[in-house]
Amino acid sequence: MTDINRFADVNLPKNKKNEKGELHQQERNPKGSKPAIKASSKANGAMPPKKRRTGNNRYPYRRKLSPIYAALDLGTNNCRLLVARKNENGFKVIDGFSRIVRLGEGVSQSGMLDEQAIERTLEALKICAIKLERHKPKRMRLIATQACRGAKNSEEFLARVKSEIGLELEIIDQQTEAKLAVTGCGDLIEKDVMGALMFDIGGGSSELAWLDFRGGRPKENGKLASSIRSWQSLEIGVVSIAEKFDGKDVSAQKFEDMVGFVAEKLKNFKGSNKLKDMIKSHNVHLIGTSGTVTTLAGLHLGLERYDRSQVDGLMMRNDEVVDTMRVLISMSYERRAEHQCIGSDRADLVIPGCAIFEAIRREWTTDYIRVADRGLREGMLISLMDMDKRKNPNKFRSRKPTREK
Repeated sequence: MTDINRFADVNLPKNKKNEKGELHQQERNPKGSKPAIKASSKANGAMPPKKRRTGNNRYPYRRKLSPIYAALDLGTNNCRLLVARKNENGFKVIDGFSRIVRLGEGVSQSGMLDEQAIERTLEALKICAIKLERHKPKRMRLIATQACRGAKNSEEFLARVKSEIGLELEIIDQQTEAKLAVTGCGDLIEKDVMGALMFDIGGGSSELAWLDFRGGRPKENGKLASSIRSWQSLEIGVVSIAEKFDGKDVSAQKFEDMVGFVAEKLKNFKGSNKLKDMIKSHNVHLIGTSGTVTTLAGLHLGLERYDRSQVDGLMMRNDEVVDTMRVLISMSYERRAEHQCIGSDRADLVIPGCAIFEAIRREWTTDYIRVADRGLREGMLISLMDMDKRKNPNKFRSRKPTREK
């Protein structure tokens, strides 16, 4: 675009309107006349073009962008990445990735990661590596969970990931996984409750955490894990249950067998009876984070296609959960595969997930269940940001923009 300062001392002809109201420009050099000025000639006094202003000089104030953080969760069934930028309300997601890879397929039976599952996972991790390289996060945490915890060849797999892709994954223990899930779901725990039972149904394991606020509730969600009174990690998930009982053709009796199998595992939960007593006398609700719970919520809402904005944070009554689960169990495998809220990748896993959910619901029955489409990745992001906040407490305070020097 021409710099208007170059012609500051020149009276340029103005535009006129014709009879039709259309703009046309006056003739600046009628035939036979001399031009009034040669703007391009230095000899005739034309001013040299000024240097183009930069964006920073054009605006006297500027605000430095806050840092970017990233979290990758490689589970038994999914590979998921979240990239976010810190803001005053927490963080804003700027990129993400999710793919069903079934890394833990067959691990519960063979104890080894299958080569085809490894190849699927490596392809997904390559995409994650590209995104990480593009955004260059200030901090990131890349974790692997139950599939890598339980497989005998997990160290060889992680070495391949590092050498071929350049990502270094960290295998976390069950307690850390439970704490991160609590941190990620903290915003959805009702403010007026005295406690909550958070459960995360995964592909190869399921985590439960009882939060007790009767002694006071932490003001920051990043510290909610300090209110965990009891927790348990079940080494069973949707993939392992599907492999044990078959998740495709599920009769009512087979479903009850699944529920009974999970119920036996729940007997090891410390403080189970005390939690039941608390539910009877105080305001307590369940909060579930998993594909199983969000799928049930989508079916309950009658969504033709899954919509996170309508599902995340939804509060369902206990009877609504029971009715929706009954409808899902009555569906054939083909019908589940065709449904947009389920899909072919999860059609054989959703009922095993319902069996885990049902066992928990029967053991600790509450009036309401909160649905969370969030978990480990959000927990990692919050933890990373809190770590920086503690190191530089003034850095994340809102401040007026400083003047450019």
